Amino acid sequence: MINWLEVNTVLLDMDGTLLDLQFDNYFWQILIPQRYADKNGLQLQDVKAYLQPIFKAQEGRLNWYCLDYWSDVLGFDVAELKCESQDRIQVLPHTRAFLSALQASGKRCILVTNAHVDSLVLKLKKTGLVEFFDAIVSAHDFGYAKEHQNFWIAFQRLEKFDVLKTLMVDDSLSVLKAAEKYGVRHLLAIAHPDSGESPREIKGFSSVHHLGEINLSASYP
Repeated sequence: MINWLEVNTVLLDMDGTLLDLQFDNYFWQILIPQRYADKNGLQLQDVKAYLQPIFKAQEGRLNWYCLDYWSDVLGFDVAELKCESQDRIQVLPHTRAFLSALQASGKRCILVTNAHVDSLVLKLKKTGLVEFFDAIVSAHDFGYAKEHQNFWIAFQRLEKFDVLKTLMVDDSLSVLKAAEKYGVRHLLAIAHPDSGESPREIKGFSSVHHLGEINLSASYP
């Protein structure tokens, strides 16, 4: 699916691409509502109904990924709760092998994530994946989520990558659509970001279940 002779830069998402999205789904769908219910003496089902539209309103915005924002909204330290539950953070299958092969290929590899810096630091420390990247970029550095064109403008101003020779791998279709709109030529979706759920059917983009399905053999002799 990828002509590696036409790629010199690889942009990789973190959650759902490198790391199992099961942790984040558990954290936001189960742990956060439970902590809010316990803190406020409310029934869990009532809390979930209350929080759902509040979460929905921030989807695709930088606030959705901002732990400081949610700490203010929810009334407790979300970053601290994430740290308490870090044992559930897991690398997706074949991630390390792919990153090692990519590093050997000589392609420039950049981690590009919407994750808040506290979450980013925690997950990189927990997984030890930091060694594989030539650069690490958080959307919070620019004030715009990857879903927005202003992010891509600011990001390219920093990295000066050639959109025609860049591959973006992400589990978020909205992010891939934004990258496509900006002109990124090579786009690949992750169809199985959460190991606890069934793989998704991806429409509109080439896809793989996991990074191990990407053939890097054309990258080097």
